[in-house]
Amino acid sequence: MKFLIRNAQVIDLSSPFHGKTCDLWLTNGHIEKIQVAGKGTTKLEKTYKLIDASGSYVMPGFCDMRADFCDPGNEQKETLHSGSMAALSGGFTDLAILPATNPARDSKIGIAYVINQSKNLPINLHAYGCISKDRMGEDMAELYDMKMAGAVGFTDGNKSIQHSGLLLRTLQYNKIFNGLTLVLAEDNCLSEGAFMHEGEMSTSLGLKGIPAIAEELMVQRDIELVKYTGGRLHFSGISSKGSVDLIRKAKKNGLFVTADVAFANLCFTDENLKEYDAHFKLIPPLRSKQDQKALWEGIQDGTIDAICSNHHPQDKENKQVEFEYALPGMITLQVLLPVLLQHKPKQIELPKVIAALTSQPRSILNLDQAVIKENAPANLLVFDPTCKWNYEVNHSKSENTPLLKTSIQGAITHVLCKNQLHIH
Repeated sequence: MKFLIRNAQVIDLSSPFHGKTCDLWLTNGHIEKIQVAGKGTTKLEKTYKLIDASGSYVMPGFCDMRADFCDPGNEQKETLHSGSMAALSGGFTDLAILPATNPARDSKIGIAYVINQSKNLPINLHAYGCISKDRMGEDMAELYDMKMAGAVGFTDGNKSIQHSGLLLRTLQYNKIFNGLTLVLAEDNCLSEGAFMHEGEMSTSLGLKGIPAIAEELMVQRDIELVKYTGGRLHFSGISSKGSVDLIRKAKKNGLFVTADVAFANLCFTDENLKEYDAHFKLIPPLRSKQDQKALWEGIQDGTIDAICSNHHPQDKENKQVEFEYALPGMITLQVLLPVLLQHKPKQIELPKVIAALTSQPRSILNLDQAVIKENAPANLLVFDPTCKWNYEVNHSKSENTPLLKTSIQGAITHVLCKNQLHIH
């Protein structure tokens, strides 16, 4: 298959063509040639299919560090296939999925299942294994066996590791084979029975809130464990200003810590819950505008390494109920980039945002980079920032999002992955 992408602005900090409007010749899944638009010949040979990308960006395919596909065990919410189609529509070509399955993915068999299924899917799926057996937070799972089977990291997903000894042993053990430990920071004793961020909004709604200190205490504890063990730790889904400050300080002190933030925490705040809309009931919770500002600043200065989808499907039976009984979660993959850019503060640089969706998560997960340069694999997307469309077609099996049936500006028009061109 041969394509010519014409007049696209390259957004890729790792590319020698970053910031330039270029023509890209793609042949058999590789970038054959890149030329700055207007220089040299751009004659279209009959064997090439033209993609006119005037006014559009070309970027590496996105890489997501945190998504729940519920397969096996809750396929009525999402399957590996339906989740992959939603991800592809949103420009994702690599995606790491949480082990919150039934049974929990705590052995090499579960890792092999994801890797084998990925071979027949349009994107590359990567599997996390559990830190603890059956995600119970007590005994360490078979980390080495899962790593040898292809696990890209270890996490208990939306279950925070309360047992300090378990996390300490995990950090020490993972040092042996350079395994990645990922944690969701939350002190369950402070968040038990709560439904949203603790603040003025929770008080006005009469709902018990999760204080920011519930996250920050665990971030501080985990940083101390990294300092003690010399291990490697990734904070997944941080949500508070205090957490950003702690991680920034830890990085300055030379500790091997990284962090990501969920899409929803950059786009929404606890004020979106004022109508008791269960779509905004999430883990981690949506926090204040002050916290949101600190999260964006963390992306700009490099404290936060990655932006994750935190794609978490829920069926109607678990969302269309009283707020207190609704399960947390939102589907996000299909509309992540355009909605993210709609809420991006002007002072936050677009290339920094794209790096947090592409090169930086791949670096943390030790995956092959998707760089827009000659002779590299064509793992990329075309994004038109001016295109307006209605979010009517939903590829996920679940519909738990406030964005469905709304008008969106900015569209992923083409994705090229695994030598296949997908037009949206």
